[in-house]
Amino acid sequence: MATIAYILLGLYVVALIYIMVFCLMQFHLLYHYRQNAEVSQANFSDTKDEDLPFVTIQLPIFNELYVVERLIDNIAKFDYPKDKYEIHILDDSTDETVQIALAKVEEYKAKGYNIEHITRSNRVGYKAGALKEGTKFANGEFLAIFDADFLPNPDFLRQTIPHFVDEKVGVVQTRWEHINEDYSLITRLQAFQLNVHFTVEQMGRYNADYLLQFNGTAGVWRKECIADAGGWEADTLTEDLDLSYRAQFKGWKITFLEDITSPAELPAEMNGLKSQQHRWMKGGAETAVKLLPKVWKSNISLGQKIHATSHLLSSSIFLFVFFIGVSSVPLVFMLKGINFDLDYLGVFLISLLTIIVVYYNANVRKAWEDGLTVKNFFKFIFLFPVFLALSMGLSFHNSIAVIQGLMGKKSPFVRTPKFNIKGLTDKFAKDKYHFKGINKVTIFEGLLAIYFTMAIVGAIMVENTSFIIFHALLAFGYSTIFFFSIKHSNAR
Repeated sequence: MATIAYILLGLYVVALIYIMVFCLMQFHLLYHYRQNAEVSQANFSDTKDEDLPFVTIQLPIFNELYVVERLIDNIAKFDYPKDKYEIHILDDSTDETVQIALAKVEEYKAKGYNIEHITRSNRVGYKAGALKEGTKFANGEFLAIFDADFLPNPDFLRQTIPHFVDEKVGVVQTRWEHINEDYSLITRLQAFQLNVHFTVEQMGRYNADYLLQFNGTAGVWRKECIADAGGWEADTLTEDLDLSYRAQFKGWKITFLEDITSPAELPAEMNGLKSQQHRWMKGGAETAVKLLPKVWKSNISLGQKIHATSHLLSSSIFLFVFFIGVSSVPLVFMLKGINFDLDYLGVFLISLLTIIVVYYNANVRKAWEDGLTVKNFFKFIFLFPVFLALSMGLSFHNSIAVIQGLMGKKSPFVRTPKFNIKGLTDKFAKDKYHFKGINKVTIFEGLLAIYFTMAIVGAIMVENTSFIIFHALLAFGYSTIFFFSIKHSNAR
């Protein structure tokens, strides 16, 4: 039994080291983020409209019954000469979205807009396939891409296109904002995490000249760059990350504009969030398998290679979070039989401290209005532990996605349903795309909630409460994920 305890403890420490390295890499990005590198402020304020470049706006959609009209109406408000851009609805829908989109296209054609409704006979390649096919019809030198849940500001093109004055810039990416952040705890926590990616991570990589990514939407590509990088490929679920890296291997640059924002709708129900997380985690793992060998064979710097590796493997953090959670329970009962001082594990609190600092900077210092106020301070104090608990509660679900991605198991691109939810009075329960049903993963999450609850009881009984706060967070996280998965599956 002692041998098993030492082996388990050794694996536990290895997992903690991996997590600590990941957290320190995040902290390193925070260091670069705080360097405040200058972004070119080139603009066309003195350029005549007739000299502006022609832009194709691509709107890839699939069964977006509730938001497609909102999307097209919003794009039509762009402050850019009508004869200098075209709108292409890349519609793979199989429901009434097709008719709704077509009616909108005809409405705006009658108003003098250059707008087309492009459909395919099949959905080969999913979003990547739609973009690849749509690019054949694009007349623009630049391609602006928006998912169906985005509502870009009217000056989007005037704020982004000028940055292509540098001929090596292949992509310009903007920061996401959240139109329904205050809808529920679920949306608040998503925004809490996404704010880190769109500040510390993206801007940190940009400032340090590390490889970064196009986020699939709310950005603009130079058409030449897409072709030079090999075009859109559908062999991963994160075609945006894949093409971003291939473009940078070719010498193209990505410009990230932290202060130019693009509002979007966050998933408002748990199963939609899980669907999105599965695609992102699995796609990230697939892209890591595909591109890591190329990263290390490329002629980029060692620092760029190290951070690219951390970036591509970021989804794997959930494997280690899940392992330390599950393995910590038997350790509660085994540690009394071996000679080990738990105080040595205190060094790993560095991980927690660094992540607290990262999330504080991304949210309180940047994304939240008014910055550091008493209200925002207490908001952060409340949200951070809840976010930590729910992230751990998603670790089982996300670990499955990562393992599937690493093993090469293929699955279809499952888009995240949007319900046109903007305010507290909006509902999704009766919507057509609302997922109804309980799967095996949800059932296992419920069992894990019981597992960690019993661990707390057992720890009190054996008088070893070293992990009790950790287990309390895990019990809360899995219970919350389980509860909302069931509630939203049975919503009426």
